[in-house]
Amino acid sequence: MSDAAALPGQPRGLVVSGPATARAVNVLAPNPSAMTLDGTNTWLLSEPGSDLAVVVDPGPLDEGHLRHVVETAEKLGKRVALTLLTHGHPDHAEGAGRFAELTRTAVRALDPALRLGDEGLGAGDVVAVGGLELLVVPTPGHTSDSLSFHLPADRAVLTGDTILGRGTTMVAHPDGRLGDYLDSLRRLRSLTVDDGVHTVLPGHGPVLEDAQGAVEFYLAHRANRLAQVETAVESGHRTAAEVVAHVYADVDRSLWPAAELSVRAQLEYLRERGLG
Repeated sequence: MSDAAALPGQPRGLVVSGPATARAVNVLAPNPSAMTLDGTNTWLLSEPGSDLAVVVDPGPLDEGHLRHVVETAEKLGKRVALTLLTHGHPDHAEGAGRFAELTRTAVRALDPALRLGDEGLGAGDVVAVGGLELLVVPTPGHTSDSLSFHLPADRAVLTGDTILGRGTTMVAHPDGRLGDYLDSLRRLRSLTVDDGVHTVLPGHGPVLEDAQGAVEFYLAHRANRLAQVETAVESGHRTAAEVVAHVYADVDRSLWPAAELSVRAQLEYLRERGLG
C-alpha cells in the first residue's frame, strides 16, 4: 500500500461522502469511470451555525444523487440557497437544472448558457451566503469556463477538474488551452504561497492535504510532458495520434482519447511559440 504522505499533494485516502473540512461536506456521485475516478465530488458548503448552504457542482443528471444532496443538507439542518458550477462538463453540470428545481435556487456559472438566474460568476467575485464566503478564482485551461473557489476560512480551494485528487487532468482542446492552464496553475500556486491555502477539494478523487505540493507536481508534470511532445515531434511524429502512441505508451489505452486532446493543446502551444 502506498504511503499517502509520499504521493503528490498528500491525498487523504479513500473518497467517501462526508465532512472534509469545517465548512465542506462531500456527497459523492455514483458515476465512477476512468475519467471521473471514484465519481464526481459534489460539495456542500456552509458556515458552522448557519442554516444556509451552497452546493458546488451538483453533478450528473441522476435523480437519486440530486435528492441525496438535498437530504444531506436537510440532515445537517441546512437549506440549499445557491448552486455554483466550476465548469460545464456534464459530470459536473448536467444535473444543475433539475437540482435548481429541487432546491428553487439560482445556478451561477461563468458560461451564460449554464446560468439559471440573473447573476454569473467572474474574477474577483465574492459569493457570500449565510456568513460563508467564497472567492471566485478564474482557472481556465481544462476548459475555457473553468473556475476555482477559494474558501479562506478553511484555507482550502475547490478546483473542479483543474487539479484532481489523483492523477492529472486533461486540457480539453480546442476549448481548453495549455497556456491558459499553466497560468491557472501558477495562480493556484500563488494562493498556496501568499494566501495560506493548504487543502485542495477537487472535483474528483480524494482531498489533498498539501495544495502547494499538488500544484508543483502538476507544473512539473506539464513541463515534462511538453518536453516529451516536443522531442516526439522532432523525431518525426507529426499527428496528435502519433505523438500519443509514442509519449503515452505506458498509459491505459482507454485514456488515449483524452490524452490526444491534451496533445493537440500541447502541439498548438508549441506552434504558437515557433517550436512545433
